[in-house]
Amino acid sequence: MAEELVADRLQSNLARLRLPRISQVLLDVVETAKVQGHSHLQVLDALMEEEVACKEQRRLDTALKVSGLPFIKTLDDFDFTFQPNLDRRQVNALFDLTFLARKENVVLLGPPGVGKTHLAVALAVKACQAGQTIFFTSMADLIDKLKADHSAGKTGRLRGHYKAAVVVVDEVGYTPITQDECNLFYRFVATRYERASTIITSNKAFVDWQEMFHDAVIVTAILDRLLHHCAVVNIRGHSYRLKGKVASDAARDASVSPQAPKEEPGPTDCATEEGDYATA
Repeated sequence: MAEELVADRLQSNLARLRLPRISQVLLDVVETAKVQGHSHLQVLDALMEEEVACKEQRRLDTALKVSGLPFIKTLDDFDFTFQPNLDRRQVNALFDLTFLARKENVVLLGPPGVGKTHLAVALAVKACQAGQTIFFTSMADLIDKLKADHSAGKTGRLRGHYKAAVVVVDEVGYTPITQDECNLFYRFVATRYERASTIITSNKAFVDWQEMFHDAVIVTAILDRLLHHCAVVNIRGHSYRLKGKVASDAARDASVSPQAPKEEPGPTDCATEEGDYATA
């Protein structure tokens, strides 16, 4: 009877202290301790570990939910065998997250479908797991946010796209932007420069950014701040969306005799998607 009263009091106090996970596992941990002969400190340690793990998982789930990520991917999900030209050591090195401590940027360049967004999302997820704040936006959506703030006479400095430790700006170069929008993007980059890390994905080589941003001066200013402390990952290869076609084409080519004339790639062949995007 006394033990039941103590158990009821414990459950009541755990509810008041908002420790739901300990409340859930308390009896199981105590029973395990009896069987295995754990000390009181070991019981307390096990209970605290359960509660901390539960709270951390809730924090992570909430942070990922509000981050704007289009999906959840990790580095383990990335198929390096399909992109053999990708520098795997360079990519793996990014996932130790030392670039965050140094407030460095990451730019992922390459044609559509090669895995730029996947790697950017995986980096953001890893940063979130490490306790960092993250924010994901497409370039088009970011421009809309910056324009809304500017029209309202607000700086927007307290919004996620400014204050997050990691901001992913996806699809830079996919849609045209005006001169005024270029200026807003420059201010965004300049504000985060050496204060926080920004991850950019783009289908445009740096030599093509002047066409995208209209003004050589603006391009120089943007790239100067983006690339001063930056890791550039150049992905040259086929689109994952054409993975089945690439495999069937490879099988077809393997069956062709050595004497057969080699066909030139047509305008829809994946070979047209290869190239060096990091040329400045």
